[in-house]
Amino acid sequence: MSVQPSTAEPAAGAAGVTRATGVAGAAGRPAPGDAGQDSGGGLSSGQIGTFDLVFFVVAAAAPLTVLAGVAPVAIAIGGPGAPLGYLISGALLVLFAAGFTAMSLYVRNAGAFYAYVARGLGRTLGVGIAYVAVVSYNLITPGVAAAFGYFAAGSVHDATGADIPWWVLSGVCVLAVGVLGWLRVTLSAKVLGVALILEVLTLLVMDGGILGHRGTAALDVHSFDPSTLATGGIAGMFVIVIGAFTGFEATAIYAEEAREPSRTVPRATFIAIGFLALFYSVGAWLIMGAFGTDKAVAMARAAAGPELTFRAGELYVGSWLSDTMHALVIVSAFAATLAFHNAAARYLYALGREGLLPRRLGIVSARHGSPGIAVSTQTVFNLLVILVGAALAADPFSQVLIWTNSIAVLGIMVMQALAALAVWAFFRRDRRGMSAARVVWSPLIAFAGLALLTVLAVLHFGLLTGASGTVNAVLLAPLPVVLAAGICIALRIRSRDPQRYARLTNIDVERD
Repeated sequence: MSVQPSTAEPAAGAAGVTRATGVAGAAGRPAPGDAGQDSGGGLSSGQIGTFDLVFFVVAAAAPLTVLAGVAPVAIAIGGPGAPLGYLISGALLVLFAAGFTAMSLYVRNAGAFYAYVARGLGRTLGVGIAYVAVVSYNLITPGVAAAFGYFAAGSVHDATGADIPWWVLSGVCVLAVGVLGWLRVTLSAKVLGVALILEVLTLLVMDGGILGHRGTAALDVHSFDPSTLATGGIAGMFVIVIGAFTGFEATAIYAEEAREPSRTVPRATFIAIGFLALFYSVGAWLIMGAFGTDKAVAMARAAAGPELTFRAGELYVGSWLSDTMHALVIVSAFAATLAFHNAAARYLYALGREGLLPRRLGIVSARHGSPGIAVSTQTVFNLLVILVGAALAADPFSQVLIWTNSIAVLGIMVMQALAALAVWAFFRRDRRGMSAARVVWSPLIAFAGLALLTVLAVLHFGLLTGASGTVNAVLLAPLPVVLAAGICIALRIRSRDPQRYARLTNIDVERD
């Protein structure tokens, strides 16, 4: 059976907003008691194109931050096989995306993961995942904003000698991101597009300089030999590498706002994953090739590790490139903050619309078509985390960023694994004209791989946080707690209001 695009696009409201949610009653007004209805209309539809989505996703992944700050850690832990690790991770996520995008043709919801899990594995587990999603995405944003403050404070000090507290600059970042999040989503896409282009161009210049000077000597094919993965640190390396792709699933979060989502979402997802896998793999390969594989691994494991990428740029292009890269890391952190802020706000909006969080979060700005109350709430939360970090004299990078994002990445991996299983369950009885490879085998393989990585992430959580066992236990606790709380809330709704329970996640479900 072929999949047909929806013909029931959201209609424009009188105040210039669109309504994409709820069950219509007389004269187009929401039916009384509809738990899925917001009071301000739906998100602005038809605003986002394929490359807008790609910019959101790739900018959230922050390629310069990954290759300058994370890749040296992956090289230090995994050794010569780090480039192969990025390719394998990308291949696993392509399998996940095959089923994920197939289901996106039928379920369009700003709370993508929880809507998919609810439709495939049941509303009770879906609601539990909804709260995991809220915690995960809302923790990423202030962490990346802290990294912005850390990088910006260092650059200001180097340039002027002034010591501006990191939390002041992080606060400025959060407020600027909040303003952009309130405005039309297309403006955010333009900002992210410019930032991403600058990051990519800088790294391509570095790659060109390395190849221009070292030629084939920089291309050690041994890095792609599977035998390089037979090391003790490979499990930890994969945990770090898979985290570098975090955010690619945001394509589905924007399905309600996309133009032709049945085509836009799958196309953008595959472009983003393919680009990131190749870009990360080649970038890490050439960074090692700049010094020779063995020497690069030794440098990554020594004090020179954090500067490995910058040194490669300075050595083979010039100090101006290293300086530019240091500056663009700040831009990269801002772009990632903006991208994750938008994703987090949409999860708050989706749960407010469902009545799983205060309903005011489901109100949409009549002027901009953005989830205005959710944006404001997320901005306040970001500021609170930054201020708590400052009050506790926490290190903005090794504690605020690493700790918040370690929890978030683990939560997202759990959601990805369950979403993959949900895709299989959704298509199990009726493949709806899809191939078995796309909706049976791909999601099952992805589930197995992501579940294994999740277990490895828990077992090697200290590699991510650099913290003690007690601290790690405290950091891990919120995820099972909010999952259990969400399940309890769902069971309570099912017991007290079966009709409301039946309407959960029924928003924007396509029918063949």
